[in-house]
Parts: sequence; structure tokens; C-alpha cells
Amino acid sequence: MTGREPLRVGNASGFYGDRFAAMKEMLDGGELDVLTGDYLAELTMLILGRDRLKDPGRGYARTFLRQLEECLGLAVERGTRIVANAGGLNPAGLADAVRELAARLGVPARVAHVEGDDLLGTGRFPGALTANAYLGGAGITACLDAGADVVVTGRVTDAALVSGSAAWHFGWAPDAHDRLAGAVVAGHVLECGTQATGGNYAHFAAHAEQLTRPGFPLAEIHEDGSAVITKHPGTGGLVDVGTVTAQLLYETGGARYAGPDVTARLDTVRLHQEGPDRVRIHGVRGEAPPPTLKVGLNRLGGFRNEVVFVLTGLDVDAKADLVRRQMEEAFDSAKSRPASIRWELARTDRADAGTEETASALLRLVVRDQDQDAVGRTLSGAAVELALGSYPGFHVTAPPGKGAPYGVFEAAYVDRRDVPHVAVLPDGERRDVSAYDGPTRPLEPAGEPGLPEPLPPGPARRAPLGLVAGARSGDKGGDANIGVWAASDHAWRWLAHTLTVDLVRQLLPETADLTVTRHVLPDLRALNFTVEGILGEGVAAQARFDPQAKGLGEWLRSRHLDIPEALL
Repeated sequence: MTGREPLRVGNASGFYGDRFAAMKEMLDGGELDVLTGDYLAELTMLILGRDRLKDPGRGYARTFLRQLEECLGLAVERGTRIVANAGGLNPAGLADAVRELAARLGVPARVAHVEGDDLLGTGRFPGALTANAYLGGAGITACLDAGADVVVTGRVTDAALVSGSAAWHFGWAPDAHDRLAGAVVAGHVLECGTQATGGNYAHFAAHAEQLTRPGFPLAEIHEDGSAVITKHPGTGGLVDVGTVTAQLLYETGGARYAGPDVTARLDTVRLHQEGPDRVRIHGVRGEAPPPTLKVGLNRLGGFRNEVVFVLTGLDVDAKADLVRRQMEEAFDSAKSRPASIRWELARTDRADAGTEETASALLRLVVRDQDQDAVGRTLSGAAVELALGSYPGFHVTAPPGKGAPYGVFEAAYVDRRDVPHVAVLPDGERRDVSAYDGPTRPLEPAGEPGLPEPLPPGPARRAPLGLVAGARSGDKGGDANIGVWAASDHAWRWLAHTLTVDLVRQLLPETADLTVTRHVLPDLRALNFTVEGILGEGVAAQARFDPQAKGLGEWLRSRHLDIPEALL
């Protein structure tokens, strides 16, 4: 299909477990050409991998089917195509299940799927539980071209759900890099659902009444690749330059945002408040994609267990020291000492507290080992036996269990020519769309842009960074990113010169010994920091209190520094 009318594409899921009613809300709320759903994340692939171990016929997001049971007829009646990556590790199985559902409901839905991303059977990644390449949008485009009403995929990039749909609607060629890049940026804004409409928003307090139930976002994409981000009329939340900026910075890095179809230049993105709940994205430039594809690998890392000791009242540090020594002695004398032992003391207590809970600190012990007994019986025996012989007021939040398996995520890269990309059309035809004859460009850092003129000297006072800057943070494997943006040009002139890597390390001591890289995005008035290794082996390993770094940006905003009074 080709046409010059804008493509109205919405989102109804940002993760596996998102608001169940969102699909119906989006279909009922207004006209849509395409409704997308993102169900996959690094942790989700591990969950689906464990599902597949139990039953080879599983491995897909089953809630998607339950949503379709209520919505499939409505979508077909309204001519809204549904494109979702809910196929996970088994897109063919999900496509068959959707066909069975359509037949049972009496809905004449044409169903297609995209496959080829699953590289587990190739033998290239021994020991992996899942191994999936991040495909682009070409398979989605082919399925929609063939008349599919529902397209389910495995591991495509989140933004490909939108860019593949836009390439179908406008008939873009693979070398339409600027237009594809614009659609990728719009897709990145939509992919996390209500994070674009005020969810998880740093400046939520000024809009609290609107944010009780944010509506899901949609984009009006134009033939030149520009887009307007908005939401259905009458829904909660808000869409402004701040909410869109926050989502643009989420889980990104430098100026070059690489994907299998195009590398989008985030340093060219322009945002404009076009009207209430309408933000225009324009000016996006694109470059040829890299010659390699990213592969997400999950493996089982062993077993993990934890116990949280509650330390109440006086002498918290001495109580923590006593129980540490007692537990370490018990581990030393045990048959199997855990291979990894980690302690964290969270000083949540307050002096002269009015409640017992606010008078208490939490001492968290996490153990890991390949042997389940080492994290199960060894830990539970050592902790429980201290009940009457340790610090005064001894108790735990819950007794330790048997220990649970944990996962490890890592990324690999393979030549794109070695990865199949197959669109299985509604009539069963298998169309190979993996061939990419256009140029490729190895990914490399962009040049450092110039900084604005610094603010003139003036009086300053100690205050939280969050009074003048927003932030959003997230995870990519074992790394995290913190996007920080200023709401005004004056604040940007101060932020760009003040928030250096060294200052971030001072404000966030957990990053002091890690590699921190600063990326400058002047047109967004933003800095994006990547912190390598802060999450250990990824979210499934739960190596940190906040394993997905969701609160890292808010921690940074809470830290105090000298801020010009003119900005406060």
C-alpha cells in the first residue's frame, strides 16, 4: 500500500504484563491504521525461554491471545492492522493460535508472522537458553503488503513495529534513511506505552491529577518521516516536549541510535509543541545501518537466594557487624559455602522514630551458587539458627526459601548476512526478506558537538539537581543509561557545563569505579550518560538493589549541588 495520508499508529503494550485493557481502549478511543504492541524485553526472553523448556509449544506472550479474544473482531471491523512482537520465541505457534481463535470467533482475520531471529539451533552460542537476533521491519512490511490483519513477530527491534508499518504505508525503499530514521524515532517514543504520556515522568508532581491513568500514545507519521506524538482525546496523561524527551533518552546512548534498517541520528531530532497533547518530531536524519545485527543471549547462571535482616533502634552498625560475622562463620563451617556472598545495609532508620518500621534499617544478604543446596539449605540453616543468639530484636522480613534459578544476559553481534529474516504470509508463502543490498556503515561515535555559552557568574545555593533538570534511566544488559534534560535554554547553558562525568561520579558514588561516558544532545537540551557494568550480568541476575536502574535517574535528581539562584 502507498499513500500520502498520515499513518496513525498506536501502542497498546510496553511490556509483557502491561495494562490488559489497553488494546480495547486504543481501538475504542479513535481511528487507527495500525495498533502495535511491544511484549518483549531482555528479562521477558528469559521467562519465555524457561516456559519453552517446560513445553516446546509455548514461548510466546499468552496475554496477547486473551486480549485478541475481546478485540480481534473490533480491529478487523475497523480496518486496524495489529502488529506485535508477542511471538517471542515461537511466532509460528502464536500465529497458529491466533488463526484458531479467529476461526472460533468467526472473524475473517488474515494472520502472518515473521521468523528467523532465533539462532539457538545454529550451534554458535553453546550454553545459551535463548539466542535471538534483533531483526528490522522488512518482514512486517512484507506481511502487511500481503494483506495481513494481524502480524506477530519474534525478536524484532521495538521500533521496527512502527518503522516496518510506516514503510508499508508509504512504500519507502530500504535506502530512504531519513524517513526510516524518523519512523524509528517515533517508534522508540511509542514502544514503552504510557512512558510517552506522563508515566514515570520526572516532573509528574505538576501534573499529578492528570496522571492517575495515562492514556496510551499514538503517532501520526507523515510521508517525509516526520511525526506528531499524541493520544486519544479524553484520555489521561499528557504529551509535551518533556514527556517525549524523557522517552527519547530512555535506554539509548550516543547520537547514533543503530538498528537493523537504519541508524537514526538522535542529535538531529527536533521537538516542537504543536498544540495541547501534540508534539511534532522533525528534522531526523538517518544513516546506513551497521553490517552486524545484535543478538540477545540469555543463559541460566545458577541459583540465587536472599534474606533481609531487620535492625531496629540503636547500634545499627554494630548489629550489622555481629550478624555478618555470625553468618560468615556459619558459611565457613558449612558443607558447601556459597560461591558469591553480597551484603548491603540500607539505612532506612530514623533517630527517635515514631514507629518501629521507621526506626529500622535493612541488612540484605544475597548469595549465588551453581549448587542449589549452597543457596538453599546452607543459607536457611545459618540464618534461622541465629534467631535466639544474635543481635537484640533479631528478625527477618521473610525466611529464605530453597533458592531460585537466575539468568544472565549478554549481547553478541553477527554478520547480518548470516541471519535469516522470513515473512510467512497469510497464504503460507515463505518470503525471504533478509537480503539487504544497500550500503552499511560500521557504528562509530559521533563527533562532540559544541556547547552553549555558559551562564554568567552569579549567586548560587545548594539545592537538588531535580529542581532544574529531568531525568530518566534504564538498563541495557549489565549497563545503565541516565538521560538528563533541561526544560529551558538558560538551564541548558548551566547543565551542559556543570554535569560532567566527574560530577556524576561524585553524586553517584556507586559509579565511581565504573566507566561512565557522557553524550551531548544539544537540540534536546540533554545529556545522556552510559554507566558500564553497574547492573552486573543484567536484570535477571539481580545483582543490584534496583536491577533495571529504573531509579538511578531519580537518585541523581535528588542529589544536592550549587545551582544558580537565577534558575531556582
